[in-house]
Amino acid sequence: MGNKRNAKIIASGMMVPEKVVPNSYFNELLGMDVDTWLRENVQIYERRWAREDETVSELIVGACEQVLKKAGITAEEVDLLIVATDTPEYISPSTASVVQHKMNLINAGTFDMNTACAGFVTALDTGAKFIQADEQYRYVLVVGAYMMSKFLNLKDKKTANLFADGAGAVLLKAVNDGSGMLQSQLRTKGEYAEWMGIYGGGSKYPASQKVVDQGLEKLQFVQKIPTEINPAVWTEMIQEVCAKEGVNVQDVNHFFFTQININTIFETMDNLGVDRSKAPTVMHQYGYTGSACIPMAYSVADEENKIKDGDLMIFMGSGGGLAFACALFRK
Repeated sequence: MGNKRNAKIIASGMMVPEKVVPNSYFNELLGMDVDTWLRENVQIYERRWAREDETVSELIVGACEQVLKKAGITAEEVDLLIVATDTPEYISPSTASVVQHKMNLINAGTFDMNTACAGFVTALDTGAKFIQADEQYRYVLVVGAYMMSKFLNLKDKKTANLFADGAGAVLLKAVNDGSGMLQSQLRTKGEYAEWMGIYGGGSKYPASQKVVDQGLEKLQFVQKIPTEINPAVWTEMIQEVCAKEGVNVQDVNHFFFTQININTIFETMDNLGVDRSKAPTVMHQYGYTGSACIPMAYSVADEENKIKDGDLMIFMGSGGGLAFACALFRK
């Protein structure tokens, strides 16, 4: 009996804005030394911010064009585009529809997903299942995109210096060679939904001057989310997906994590008893790019030829909601 139809990652790409914002910018902006804290605690040294006239769809198009070029396929061959973002072009219609038109993806269905910074892995899981379940999907573009600089309160030292902009994308292809997505898991802790987010502009707080005056159209950390949650949940979910597949965690070659805090990554790798070098990081030069950071980290590793056919890979994302998504793939 042959292998089942599955979704293999065959190409990746990323795009960030040209504008570099170093930590020293915030020293001047906030009138205090934030550079030392950022370097020592989260290892962010600089980040990219969009120009005033730059939009998230532009970054997505740039990343996706790289992917198609690397994969050697045309825009017409893409069957589905999934965009994971919580900083969309508009509230409605979807950012994916904007990108579909810009790229002339004439045969692609499209939709957006918003599970905050868990978005890319959730979309990866979803895209893979479209391919597994339905033979009309051969090529699926999955994107994580973030333009949080447009939603920052620059006077808020808790958020202004962490967040940045970028887009990362991968192309899934239908295969039956034993590679592709092996296991996945989604979790949510909705009791934290009102602890961190952008609360203005939706149906609860429609756009108005009052909403602007209250700062609800900007990113807010309402309450500090306990730092122990991410490493505990990440560790548990990774162990569970590996156990379900009958894979030893030690045999996983690459771990791609949400990149808001390097210590969370280190703690999780230590919990798993796996060498920290197996978890590539990109926050140092790019800041925290939310739903884009995992595909960006993958794209950098892929570009450096560090990912080989047959490698086992964990994608572990988490973000506001709180939402968590984990997927185990074989390259």
